Amino acid sequence: MTKKTSPYPSIRKVFWFGWKIVIALSISLCLFAILRLQHSHLEPSPSYMLSRRSRIPIVNFQGNPKLAFLFLVRRNLPLDFLWGTFFENADAANFSIYIHSEPGFVFDESTTRFSLFYNRQLNNSIKVGWGESTMIAAERLLFEEALEDPANRRFVLLSDGCVPLYNFSYIYKYLMSSPRSFVDSFLDKKETRYNPKMSPVIPKHKWRKGSQWIALVRSHAEVLVDDEVIFPVFKKFCKRRPPVDPRKGKQNTKLQKQHNCIPDEHYVQTLLAMSDLENELERRTVTYTSWNQTATTMEAKGWHPTTFNYANAGPQQIKRIKDINHVYYESEFRTEWCKNNSTLVPCFLFARKFSQGAAMRILGEGVVGPFAASTLLLTHQ
Repeated sequence: MTKKTSPYPSIRKVFWFGWKIVIALSISLCLFAILRLQHSHLEPSPSYMLSRRSRIPIVNFQGNPKLAFLFLVRRNLPLDFLWGTFFENADAANFSIYIHSEPGFVFDESTTRFSLFYNRQLNNSIKVGWGESTMIAAERLLFEEALEDPANRRFVLLSDGCVPLYNFSYIYKYLMSSPRSFVDSFLDKKETRYNPKMSPVIPKHKWRKGSQWIALVRSHAEVLVDDEVIFPVFKKFCKRRPPVDPRKGKQNTKLQKQHNCIPDEHYVQTLLAMSDLENELERRTVTYTSWNQTATTMEAKGWHPTTFNYANAGPQQIKRIKDINHVYYESEFRTEWCKNNSTLVPCFLFARKFSQGAAMRILGEGVVGPFAASTLLLTHQ
């Protein structure tokens, strides 16, 4: 008599085989998820992935648009007499003023001649060091404060040595009429400030250089303030090499081998490139700087801006600056013709660095508008 084979073992085999497939798939999915997490951590963040702070959107802003003047200064405003006259010939509803000074410094009747600067300092200012990340941190604080006013639609960053080359009306119309930001930005393949340790968050092909003196539209100012990805990388890997100190002797040799990077000449440009916003820029600055590039100066200090004094701030010198209508970028073989809505315009609205004597001469020439000479005689109480 033939013994029948029970069907149950085959069912158990199928059951266990199915479980093996489920387990294998689960393990594969877990490994895939881990690899994806590692990959996303290593890949540079695309523009839509850059961390953004929550912000209440302003849709169809109704009101008088303001131009925000952001002064990044060491302590006081040494050219307040010039800027005071500039603003006094403007409608107060068209501008706002913000000043980042050293912590604890207050603008009042004892520190400035003009009441419009009173209490315009930031209350959360920080100590700033040249060539350090604190410089771009201070810039971010200025833009953050200015963004609190929804009427501020354009933002221009200025130093304590900046002067206006035109009256308020011209500058206001120039910046307000353009839908673009003005950011000096270029790719310099020969420069060595890019730190490979920034990769892969900041790839080398997105590294940019340019002037820190920028003029931004509101949406780009928000990108600057909301950034929580690029700034930490700059803070960690873009640092100025310590200057030679005779007291340190042979230790200087080791120190001079450190990587050298100046954050404020790269941060905004690189951030906007990383955010895929370069097509929304006029890739030039509206602030003129004359660089001292003599060999002696470069060996001792590096390139630094020439300071204009009374003698070289006359009408002819100022006219030469105002007549400039294009900028040539040698590293990119690019000529940037200065345009505003496809119309050729002067490149520069401001210039630096100006001494008090040079600023007084500009004021006397009526560049910024009529002024009362008596304001120059006022003394601080």
